[in-house]
Amino acid sequence: MSTELSAEDALRLAVLLAGEVFAVRISEGALTLHALTPKGEAKVALNPNCRPETYLTRVRETLGGHALGSPGGYPVHLRRWTRMGQSSPKNLAALLTLGEPEAVAAVAHAPALTDELARRAWWASPTVEVARVMLGHPEVRRGAMGRVLADFLIENLPFEAEPMAAMSTVRAVLAARVLDETALLSLWQKARRRPHYLIGFLEFLPDALPAEEPARPLPAVVAQMPVNPWAAMMARCYSPAGQTWLKAMELALDKAPAHEAVYLLLDLVGGYFASVRDADGREALGGHEREVLAMAALAASSNQDAEDILVRTTAVGALLRKKIDPLVAPLLGHLRVLQGR
Repeated sequence: MSTELSAEDALRLAVLLAGEVFAVRISEGALTLHALTPKGEAKVALNPNCRPETYLTRVRETLGGHALGSPGGYPVHLRRWTRMGQSSPKNLAALLTLGEPEAVAAVAHAPALTDELARRAWWASPTVEVARVMLGHPEVRRGAMGRVLADFLIENLPFEAEPMAAMSTVRAVLAARVLDETALLSLWQKARRRPHYLIGFLEFLPDALPAEEPARPLPAVVAQMPVNPWAAMMARCYSPAGQTWLKAMELALDKAPAHEAVYLLLDLVGGYFASVRDADGREALGGHEREVLAMAALAASSNQDAEDILVRTTAVGALLRKKIDPLVAPLLGHLRVLQGR
């Protein structure tokens, strides 16, 4: 069995690689190599002279030798790339020409990822996982690829059956802040039926939620009070955005689907009320002791509160919620107090 490429393929690849190649992907089932070049997409139909699996390994070794300067192929050179400095844009560009999904994933995670490299990586591997990772890069968010990736993730969100994967998608999209008002409102409306979507809104848009709840009248004694963390927090909670946040948090906590969501939600609760944690001036809100106690309890919330429960169970869904009820029920009560319920 030959260990070399067929003469026809060797010639075609040599011609292709003599020019500029931005990225390569290989359709293993169709035995076709696709290349992204400055002129568009080029295709090379492969003609194996041995078992297809073995032949594709030879093709990738040829690509690795050209891109990385040695015939050792992808695995050896990825290790070398990791050791020698993965932050180099030149090295990242080379990885995209190897025809290896793992190499594309490495580029997607690289701190030095640029908008142009993201465009090439997206052509090479247009998957949900790659889109989520790349949208986490500030330069990609600001570039042309930011909205492209966000739109793709939103379009595929209804097909994501795993709640935690869907939560990760929504968080990535909202963290990027690339959606227009119409798309944002559409996603918010979908979150009414899928509470795990709400987590991204609670995390990244706490004071800019699509307000659906009316404001609670702020007591005059609080409204007229000098600067005071407790009065300021009470005013925040009583605003339309605050009332919407409290209701959304109540629903998200009540329907937490998995461990990761519980940990994150507890931290978000504590973070929202962090300004009153150990703050002075709570006595100034005389007559509103229930609200003060609620804010103080919520401010103390953190993921550590759930540790003793969650380390002893792998439950998800309704069974998980039953196990964490002793922890969550008091928090729900505090949230309701601040909603006037």
